[in-house]
Amino acid sequence: MPHKIFIMAVYTTEIASETITSDNPIHQRLLKAYVLAAERVHGNLLEVGCGEGRGVTWLMPKVEKFSAIDKIASIIDGLKKKLPQGSFISGNIPPLPYDDNSFDCIVSFQVIEHIADDNFFLKEISRVLKPNGFALMTTPNRPLSLSRNPWHEREYTADELTLLAKKYFSDVEMKGITGNEKVMLYYERNKRSVNKLMRWDVFDLQHKLPAAVLRVPYEMLNRLNRNKLNEAADDLAASIHYEDYILSDEPSKSLDLFLIARK
Repeated sequence: MPHKIFIMAVYTTEIASETITSDNPIHQRLLKAYVLAAERVHGNLLEVGCGEGRGVTWLMPKVEKFSAIDKIASIIDGLKKKLPQGSFISGNIPPLPYDDNSFDCIVSFQVIEHIADDNFFLKEISRVLKPNGFALMTTPNRPLSLSRNPWHEREYTADELTLLAKKYFSDVEMKGITGNEKVMLYYERNKRSVNKLMRWDVFDLQHKLPAAVLRVPYEMLNRLNRNKLNEAADDLAASIHYEDYILSDEPSKSLDLFLIARK
């Protein structure tokens, strides 16, 4: 298993922490994408939206050169110091500040839902990939989301993201990341808890108010809910591991979509 790296991090419920026990089910779910990617990546790799570097040490040993970009400058500065063998830059995306045909593969996990112009985003990923290069991307599967996330520009169904990706890639394969019985038990508990909270939203404000207005109450209620789930007597939240998440051939029934797109 790769060694952990310790850098200054900025955590909200949207950027799950590996050090906060109540975030563990989400952290392990996000980590699973990197575990799967580590089996596939090679050559010159770019990560678009690397965040605090959750999966860098899973990917870096597998490739000849590792590059990454993220908008949070303080996080990028920390990664530069801890991992000088990588190439890290900060900046808003898209566009991508790289030449055409630069990378053998690209990973971008839980990013596209935050991008206003998703067409331009995918076009840029395709542009900087070498011919026959591939991209791996994850994003929440909208039918299994429990409420509106005001940090997201949009979410996708498997069919929607497949059709979008086919505009910019010659070959598109859609899979999913789901969970075993332990993960789905946590999901059902979470669903029941969220539904109880949503009963108070009698005017459906979560879908009517601007996203910027919803972010503070969303953060407070989401953290409250995760803490409540973490206090269960069976310690379910703390016990979940990335091995409890599974790559699935049924994306429409999965928690996350896992897109494999080849130029």
